[in-house]
Amino acid sequence: MGKYPLWKYVLIFAVVTVGALYALPNVYGEDPAIQVSSTRTTKIDVTTLDRVKGVLDKAQLKYSSVKVDDTGLLVRFSDAEVQIKAQDLIREAMGAGYVVALNLAPATPDWMKTISALPMYLGLDLRGGVHFLMEVDMNAAISQSLERYKGDFRTILREKKVRYLEIAIGGEAAAGTGFVKLNFGSVQDRDEAQNIIRKEFASLVLKTEEDDKGSYLTASMSPSEQTETKKFAIQQNITTLRNRVNELGVAEPVIQQQGIDRIVVQLPGVQDTARAKEILGATATLEFRMVDEEHNALSAVNGVVPPGAKLYRERNGDPVLLKSQVMLTGDYIVDAKSGLDAQTGGSKVDISLDSKGGRLFENATKENVGKLMGVVFIETKTETKHIDGQVVKTKKRVEEVINVARIREQLGRRFQVTGLDSSNEARDFALLLRAGALAAPIDIVEERTVGPSLGAENIVKGFNSTLLGFTLIGILMSIYYLAFGVISVIALAINLLLLIAVLSIMQATLTLPGMAGIALTVGMAIDSNVLIFERIREELRNGVAPPLAISAGYDRAWATIFDSNITIFIAGFSLFLLGSGPVRGFAVVLCIGILTSMFSAILVSRALVQLVYGGKRLNKIAIG
Repeated sequence: MGKYPLWKYVLIFAVVTVGALYALPNVYGEDPAIQVSSTRTTKIDVTTLDRVKGVLDKAQLKYSSVKVDDTGLLVRFSDAEVQIKAQDLIREAMGAGYVVALNLAPATPDWMKTISALPMYLGLDLRGGVHFLMEVDMNAAISQSLERYKGDFRTILREKKVRYLEIAIGGEAAAGTGFVKLNFGSVQDRDEAQNIIRKEFASLVLKTEEDDKGSYLTASMSPSEQTETKKFAIQQNITTLRNRVNELGVAEPVIQQQGIDRIVVQLPGVQDTARAKEILGATATLEFRMVDEEHNALSAVNGVVPPGAKLYRERNGDPVLLKSQVMLTGDYIVDAKSGLDAQTGGSKVDISLDSKGGRLFENATKENVGKLMGVVFIETKTETKHIDGQVVKTKKRVEEVINVARIREQLGRRFQVTGLDSSNEARDFALLLRAGALAAPIDIVEERTVGPSLGAENIVKGFNSTLLGFTLIGILMSIYYLAFGVISVIALAINLLLLIAVLSIMQATLTLPGMAGIALTVGMAIDSNVLIFERIREELRNGVAPPLAISAGYDRAWATIFDSNITIFIAGFSLFLLGSGPVRGFAVVLCIGILTSMFSAILVSRALVQLVYGGKRLNKIAIG
C-alpha cells in the first residue's frame, strides 16, 4: 500500500485545525438585544447607561449585559420575550430624544474576534431583518431637473453677458407641464439667449412670447426627456442606496427595482435597524451661499426679507441672511471623510469635489475673498404620525446653517466643513455625502420585520434535514462498506466542518437555498468514496492483494472523481454568474462543497485508511 507522506498528515492536521477554529463561532449564535442610539440633540454616556439599568431593574427584567460603545448603548438578553418587553419600557423612559431598536448581537467571544473568527452571515429568511418598499417621488425628480436648468441658464447667460430681468419656474411638474420662464428687457436679448440655450440644451422645447411687460422665453422638457429623467432618478437612487448600505456594512443586501417607481431593500441581520432606516430614507446635501452683509437679519425676522436674499437659522437659533444665488451644491461632491479639527478639537468633514465643481467653487470664492460664506445643510425626512387611528406621513425639509466663515483665500477642490455637533453626526453626514445624493426623495411605503423566531425555526429545519441526511448516509455506508464506510463517514464530517469554515472565513451569507446546498453537498460528497471503494472491491475480485488493491482503488478512481466533480463545479459556477439572490447563494455553497469534498474524499479518507491498515500484513480488509 506504500507509505503515506508525512507532509500530507501535517497538511490535513493543519487544515482541519484551522477549519475547526473558524467554524466554531457559528456555535455561539446571537443574543436578543436592544440598541439605544442618540439623536442630534442627545448623547449616550454613563448617565444613559444608569437610566436604562434603572428601568430594567425596576421592572425586574433580567439582562445579560449593558455596555456603551461607538454605536450607542447595547443591552443583551437571554430571552426574546424579555427583549420585547424591555423595548417598550426603555422607549417610554428615554423619550423622543433616543432611538430604541430591536437587534441581534453576535455572542462570539472576544478572543475569536481578535483573529477574525466570525460566524457566517445569515440571510433575511434565517436571521431575520428588515424589508423596505420605497417609492421614488418622480415629480420631485422633474422639479429638481427644472431647478438645475434654472441655475444653468443663469450661469451661461452671465458668462455670455446676455442681460435678463428674471428667471422663474412655472407650471406643475406632477402634470408634466413644468417649465423655466426667462424674462428679458428686449426682443434682441431674448433671441440671443434663445440661440445660446438651443445650442447648449438641444433637448429642451423653447417657445417665445411677448407682452407689454417684456419678452419671454419658455423652456420645457420634452416627454421623452421627462421619461429618461424618471428612469435616471430610480437608477441613481438604487445606486445611492446600494452605496449607503455598503457603508452600513450590511452583508448581501437585496436592492432592486419593483415596478416603475418603487425599490425593494432587504437588510438581513442589520445591527441597527433604526439607523439603517434613517440613513436610507434621508435626502441630505449641502448648499454654499454668500452671506447678505448689506442687510440686517433681525429685520428680516419681522417679515421684511430683502430681494435676492433668504432667511435661515443657525444651529444656535440666530437668524442669518444668505443670498438666493447658490454658489455650489452637493451634486459635485465625490468624497467626504469625517474627523477632528486640529485647531478647535471639534468635528469636521473633509470634502472633495469633482473637476467641474472645483472650477465652479474656485471662480465663486475668488470673487468673494474677504466676505462671509454660509454652508446650508439640507435634509428631507419622512415623519409618521398617528392621527385619529390613521397613519399620516408628512415630509419635513430641514434647512439650517451649520457654518458661517469668512473666505480667507480662494478655495479649490478640497476643503473642510465644521460646525457639526458631534463625531456621530459628522460620520453620518460624511456617509450621506460620500454615498451620493438621492436623485429624488423616497418614501418608505412598507416596512416589514422578519423576526428572529421565524429565522430560528428555518435554521432548525435546515439543520435537521442536513443531520437526517448525514445520519442515513452514515448508517448505509457503515453497513455496506463496514470499516471503510466508517472512514468515509469521518471524512464526510470533516468535509462539513471545512465547508462551514470556508463560508465563515469568506463571510458569505447563508440563506435557505444555501442550507439546501449544504444538504446536497452531503449526498454528493459520498459519491467519491463510493467510486473509490467499488474500485478497491473490483481489484480484490481480480485477485489483487489488499494493500495493492487499496492503492489502485485510490489512484485509478481519481480521474473519474475529478471529471464528475468538475462538471458539477462548472454548472454551479454558471448558476453563480447568471443567477441572482437565492440562486447565487445556492451556487456558492455548491461550488465550495465540491472543493472541500474532493479534499476530504481523496486526502482525508486515504490518510485514515493508512492509519488503520498501513504497515500491516493484510490478507483481508473490512470493505463488505
